[in-house]
Amino acid sequence: MTICKMNFKSQVLDLSTSVNVYLPDMVVNVAKAPVLYLLHGWSDDCNAWLNQTNLARQAQKYPFVIVMPQVGLSYYTDMVAGGDYFTFLTQELPQKICQWFQIMPKKENTFVAGLSMGGYGAFKWALTYPEQFCAAASLSGALDVVNIWRKRPERQKHLVAIFGDLQKLKDSQNDLFTLLKRQELVEKSCDTFFLQMCGTEDFVYADNQRFLQVAKKTLRNFEYQDGPGEHNWDYWEAAIGIVLQRFVEIYAK
Repeated sequence: MTICKMNFKSQVLDLSTSVNVYLPDMVVNVAKAPVLYLLHGWSDDCNAWLNQTNLARQAQKYPFVIVMPQVGLSYYTDMVAGGDYFTFLTQELPQKICQWFQIMPKKENTFVAGLSMGGYGAFKWALTYPEQFCAAASLSGALDVVNIWRKRPERQKHLVAIFGDLQKLKDSQNDLFTLLKRQELVEKSCDTFFLQMCGTEDFVYADNQRFLQVAKKTLRNFEYQDGPGEHNWDYWEAAIGIVLQRFVEIYAK
């Protein structure tokens, strides 16, 4: 395996940022490999998946190029007072991956997953642009940001900088429940696979249950898994193995 640690100037963010890219040994031509964008959570960075789990070892069995970007405390959003991180993630970063590794963005070979805030980011990206993804996965996702804001007042300062205020967030394109109501989502997502996972002892479990009730009625190709687990790396290390296996099965089809 090869892990490329890239530091570059983002034109969208107008600052230097970092991304880690895992290249699989089993793939002879990287340009034809499937790509997995793997997103970090709140307070983490682009190194979290590599430092906190055995991802590098697990990934050796699979053909994925794994792209791990850094977005700070942005909720993968074009912030009210901060950088345009959703534009960076969805437009500039795929262009960079194409430029660096000649990997053309195609639906059949593009995947996204993330944990906690990254689970929100993964589903937000795939729900906004389902035509871009073969599959998406959320692990312990912060899927109901409106409710999290109400329950976690200590995050008020950060959330205001990201979303403006609670009323602006609710029913906006940053609210996943709003994205699930889009008619065009129903039309475009029929062959995009969505995998939602959450531990039953996780503090976001109830939020995930609310999302589940809406998603299973809206998304045609949807799978939900839960089981014992908290909001921690023990759960995510086991979960990412399941995600990789499910994604490679879908890719093989």
